[in-house]
Amino acid sequence: MRTRMGLVAVATAAVTLTAAGCGGSSSPKAAPAAATPSGASTPATTPAPASSGSAQSPSPTPSLSPSPTAGSPSGDPGKLPQTKTLPTSTDPQFLAGVNALWQGIVDDNPQEALPFFFPESAYQQVKAIANPSSDYQNRLIGFYNLDIHAAHRLLGSGAKDAKLVGVTVPAGQAQWILPGGEQNKLSYYRVYGARLTYTQGGKTKSFGLFSLISWRGEWYVVHLGPNPRPKPVGTVYQPRS
Repeated sequence: MRTRMGLVAVATAAVTLTAAGCGGSSSPKAAPAAATPSGASTPATTPAPASSGSAQSPSPTPSLSPSPTAGSPSGDPGKLPQTKTLPTSTDPQFLAGVNALWQGIVDDNPQEALPFFFPESAYQQVKAIANPSSDYQNRLIGFYNLDIHAAHRLLGSGAKDAKLVGVTVPAGQAQWILPGGEQNKLSYYRVYGARLTYTQGGKTKSFGLFSLISWRGEWYVVHLGPNPRPKPVGTVYQPRS
């Protein structure tokens, strides 16, 4: 997914929204940076999922579907119809997305982490709101950028030496969100409780990914930090060391 980014604009008033499995506060804007890869090695722990007040139903029996981009001339899965396929955390596309997120955090470059973020074209299909593109760019991407900068600050001066271990996703706790539950007109799986684990300075550490939602059998992050939050500032969700 490629998304144009602007400068981070911090709003002064907080607003509570409910959108795409995700409420929000005021709408910050986005910013880019540079690039460098990182490694991997040990298991992660998973917290209990955050509670949600939105409508949901028990997960349906997962169905089989083609690859996320099959049938899309542009290679953009968001332009294709949604499926009921329950994502896995071992899928190559998911693993590539996790690595993109980690690289963006290590390099303090949100643009590198965009492949792991829910596609804008899919968001336009999912949301039953007046201007989903504006909400996507100004609120969702804005907070994603701020949270990546916050995660980079958490790694500190030794960011380049930190090594990715992986991400755990409690798929058994995933919920199938029905239309109308979160200002959505299409359904998707949503899961809380995913955690990214890494090693740094000989210690194993981790932090949470607030919520992931599905599109065509793939998990994407839609809120990296907590949502909603009282102020439009970057936040690392439940860091552990």
